[in-house]
Amino acid sequence: MKLLSSKERYRTKIFRVTHDKAVDPDGFTIERDIVRHSGSAVMLAVDSRRRILLVRQYRLPARANLWELPAGRLDSGEKPLDAAKRELREETGYTARRWEKLLEFYPSPGYVGEKMTVFLVRELTAGPSEQMDDERITMEWFPPGQLDRMIRRGEILDGKTIAGYLAWRQWKRG
Repeated sequence: MKLLSSKERYRTKIFRVTHDKAVDPDGFTIERDIVRHSGSAVMLAVDSRRRILLVRQYRLPARANLWELPAGRLDSGEKPLDAAKRELREETGYTARRWEKLLEFYPSPGYVGEKMTVFLVRELTAGPSEQMDDERITMEWFPPGQLDRMIRRGEILDGKTIAGYLAWRQWKRG
């Protein structure tokens, strides 16, 4: 595919929307309005007891409080690992000695250009969080069996949390 045009339609501090047109060598064209996002870093923090840290916060688009892995947007020019370290500290107060990239994925590539990078985080040290003014985040540690049940019962609906957790479960078996 060759990009023919990309016109910005809308911009916010978090994302922008472009109208893009592309064509392949056979002349097949695609036109889409695309949400452009700088990407996100997601942290799957595992403590010495093999519990997983989740945060709970109100998500306005879902109109619900959701349990999620800690995550945040990459700032302009920021690498995913740097954003992950910053976001873990800001949202939870934790810092970590061991970081390993676990997974990268596009959560909804049909109309969103956001790439998420999930990091496995271990050897944690607690500290004060630095939550943003518009965040009200609580934290809790969960054993894997409880997360399995919560996913099956539909108590965890966040895609990055389900994908990251299931990738970790598969990874630790192999």
